Amino acid sequence: MKIGFIGLGNVGGKLSGSLLRNNVNLYVRDLDLDLVQTFVDRGAGTAKTNKDLMEICDVVITCLPSPAVSASVMEAKDGILAGMSDGKIWIEMSTTDQTEVLRLGELIIAKGGQAADCPVSGGCHRADTGNIAIFAGCTRETFDTILSLLKKMGRRILHTGELGSASVLKVVTNYLATANLLACSEALVTCSAAGMDLSTAYEAIKISSGNSFVHETESQVILNGSRDISFTMDLVAKDIGLFQNIADRHNVPLEISPLLIDIFADGIERFGPREWSSNIIKRLEEATGLQIIAEGFPAIMTDDEPEESGYEIIPISRI
Repeated sequence: MKIGFIGLGNVGGKLSGSLLRNNVNLYVRDLDLDLVQTFVDRGAGTAKTNKDLMEICDVVITCLPSPAVSASVMEAKDGILAGMSDGKIWIEMSTTDQTEVLRLGELIIAKGGQAADCPVSGGCHRADTGNIAIFAGCTRETFDTILSLLKKMGRRILHTGELGSASVLKVVTNYLATANLLACSEALVTCSAAGMDLSTAYEAIKISSGNSFVHETESQVILNGSRDISFTMDLVAKDIGLFQNIADRHNVPLEISPLLIDIFADGIERFGPREWSSNIIKRLEEATGLQIIAEGFPAIMTDDEPEESGYEIIPISRI
């Protein structure tokens, strides 16, 4: 089976790297031709256009920065849709809007193809080792077809339901991660203001009911000072905006979400859209005159768990 991958950025590059590491017959495309060449040098193929890629491959995966970019890659004259035919599969691994996934999926299905939205969660360091979680929204038939492929990129694979359901849950989890990031930032700054040793504060939170995945990862690069979590403020703003859009469509009167949106809008205005998202703490550092740094924490996150074969997560209601 030939697999195409479009989008070799912070996440896509690591997911496609896992495919190469697991001996998948891989073809790649990206606007950064130097980046494409690094994959070709490692054994991947490439194609002149996205249309050509879809014609060559049985499955094409997209992992792109926004719904608009995904739509362009799909619907351009030489895009994926132009190369789609019976039996081929499109997998959208971008964090995107449910309605847009459904719209593009309908175009794929109309040409005899299959569609799945399969966003990932767990951070770039876990994408790099193949230990990241993957949500999959598609028919059960499609899920069973692509499961072996998903297992080569991730460890915990959850079939979330029909096409579009995975995108909703991915946006929800990113919203929660953002809320956790801001709460951790406030906690660490308050600990520092109260005279607490920040290394001790980190451990106290980690072993307590206040712990979270975000604290165990992002708090470390915050305390190091690098703030490098391989995720930028503009992407956070996109994701929490998508979450707010879901709530608005269903008339849910959110109170915390609008505040998160305002805080990151301010962060982008101050520090720029491509600033690392963890550096949102800098707003409080500037307001207090404190520097939230401690010795012994890593500059970037690495996954110290050995790579394991992926497996399907079964919700308790289905057992």
